[in-house]
Amino acid sequence: MPVQVFKNEFDALPAATMAAWANIPPAIAGDCMNRQNVMAGRISPVAAGTHFVGQARTIASVAGDNAAMHTIINMLRPGEVLVIDAENFDNRAVWGGILNSRAMLQKINGVVVDGAVRDIAELRNMPLPVFASATSPAGPHKGWGGSIDDVISCGGVSVTPGDIILADDDGVTVVPLARAESVLAEAQKKVQFEADVLAKLARGEDTSNLFPLPDIEYMD
Repeated sequence: MPVQVFKNEFDALPAATMAAWANIPPAIAGDCMNRQNVMAGRISPVAAGTHFVGQARTIASVAGDNAAMHTIINMLRPGEVLVIDAENFDNRAVWGGILNSRAMLQKINGVVVDGAVRDIAELRNMPLPVFASATSPAGPHKGWGGSIDDVISCGGVSVTPGDIILADDDGVTVVPLARAESVLAEAQKKVQFEADVLAKLARGEDTSNLFPLPDIEYMD
């Protein structure tokens, strides 16, 4: 069965824009999108202290198969993030040390897998960060097709090639490319707002008026 490659081309955002996105935590970006577009909690970093940002390249694979992952490696461009829908299958790893080493040569910024990975100790010591939903020592099979650069679902969130992927210890957020400019502006304001709140708290100021509270009804 062949691997299908879709023509979902996108414009790479300027370096200055991506540098601005690098200062936006996934949690803040999610807040600015009505607390949506945030991947499920099962998608977590292999190594603590990990964070990255980049535009998405996508794969959808049959459970336990990584043929499409080997196919896409030489198509990846520096600064991109590889996002993989591996069907949240946790009994067979589709990504490991060899694929991560190959991806490092392409100078991408990160890998997100809704499925299992292996060679965890090795991955933790690599400069290319990996997020995944599971680990398994069982190796993959190949030859069941899959797709590259199609619209996928990863961690319960739709991902289109070119979307902005933000990842840190909290998890992963997806910012649709069409909304990138407006979400970035709002996120920058929220980052500054939270910094101001923390500064006021550090000075011992009362900040309760900054956060709306529900009405209280006292009961007997």
